[in-house]
Amino acid sequence: MEFRSSNPFCPARRSFRSAALAISLLAGGVAPAAEPLAPHAFLTQLCDDFGGRVTGLAPNAQAMERLATELRALGYAPEWQRFSMPGWERGDDRAEVVAPFARPLRVASLSYTQPHAAFTADVVDLGNAVAADLDRLATRGKIGLLSASTALQTRDIAAMAEARGLRAVFFINREGGAQLLARTGSFSGAPLAVPIYSLAQEEGKWLQRLLARGRPVQVKLETKSRCRPVETANLRVVIPGRAASRVIVGAHFDSWDLGQGAMDNGIGIAQLYALALALRGARPHHTVELIWFNGEEQGLFGSRHAAAQLGDTPVAAMVNLDMVGVPIGVNALGDDSLVPYLEKWHAARGEKGKLPKGVENLNWIGSDHTPYQLAGVRTVTFNGPIPRESVRYYHDVADTIDKVTPALIDDSAAVVTSLVRALADDPALAAFRRDPGETEKLFTRYGLEKRLQAMGLAPRK
Repeated sequence: MEFRSSNPFCPARRSFRSAALAISLLAGGVAPAAEPLAPHAFLTQLCDDFGGRVTGLAPNAQAMERLATELRALGYAPEWQRFSMPGWERGDDRAEVVAPFARPLRVASLSYTQPHAAFTADVVDLGNAVAADLDRLATRGKIGLLSASTALQTRDIAAMAEARGLRAVFFINREGGAQLLARTGSFSGAPLAVPIYSLAQEEGKWLQRLLARGRPVQVKLETKSRCRPVETANLRVVIPGRAASRVIVGAHFDSWDLGQGAMDNGIGIAQLYALALALRGARPHHTVELIWFNGEEQGLFGSRHAAAQLGDTPVAAMVNLDMVGVPIGVNALGDDSLVPYLEKWHAARGEKGKLPKGVENLNWIGSDHTPYQLAGVRTVTFNGPIPRESVRYYHDVADTIDKVTPALIDDSAAVVTSLVRALADDPALAAFRRDPGETEKLFTRYGLEKRLQAMGLAPRK
């Protein structure tokens, strides 16, 4: 008997016995529990068994197969939504101060930084990289030291570095305690012409002090990280409703590699898993689509692909779960037409279920709701702050499951489930798409058009 796998990360055909073995191995050697795992327990195993989930690398594929296995155990038939994207793999990158004395630096290259041979160069303090200040600096052939308070977006930093002849840029991290902010260097996935690194705050300030006193600073830099195209997939579950119109609920599955990605976005993974648990056997009015996106961290590639595949599918709303702690508010993300439905849900929760911030309507960009907004779909997210003592560690080695409590997952998932049920069961919530003119206003109203352009999600004007 042969088994035909729908997993894009595995060969298309295997014997049944080999497929079962492969799934067991991909799932960390742990078979699905007889009883469904609680959401926090599932997230714990995902983080501890696979670590960071960089799109296109083996841990991501293995962890997503584990998610698919658990969803099948719940009675669902998860679907792989395959796509290709520009990938990136961190190598053994090294940065070392060689003058005034030798010392390695704590750094992390931004994605799409390309490999280059080792070189040594003088360091120049760029401050906030204001153009008038840069004009007074000799930058060509040097490594630029950039303050965390700069107003430049990453795309503009790369363009500035290339135009000024810099050999590299060190971006001082905004958090203290030797934290690094792993992040994308290019939302378009284009390889960077100049290597860009995140640098620990304390070391960046040390270098700034030396340079302010006129002490020359030299750094030796070698980059082995590399760009390469990858094949990957989103994973989705469709829960048929009485109507063809959809309520889409998404969370990005991928993370950076320095830690476990427990907060960003393990929380969303677990909330969406909790929603799958809660909706087993449900027959809502609107069809509900649960989708775990890949490629969010590098440039929203999974949600871009999913939004582009919508065609004329009628969509009532898309709910995005990205680093949502226990909600204190629900956000219509600038779309006035959604506010009455959210207010109706909030009022129905009564005094005990009332959120302190109630219904908000403030647009922001840079997560998986943005491609859906650009496709004319109404989107929703939550105001759900994560405790400061935990969230300061995100995107680094300490983004681990011990920062996420079972209560945070359970309490936040209960609010998420309540809203999704209300939206999915509301026949008055009609499928609706904005026209391009109204979509443009959604961003200009909040002054987001320049950032949208800097991310490569809208043409520059």
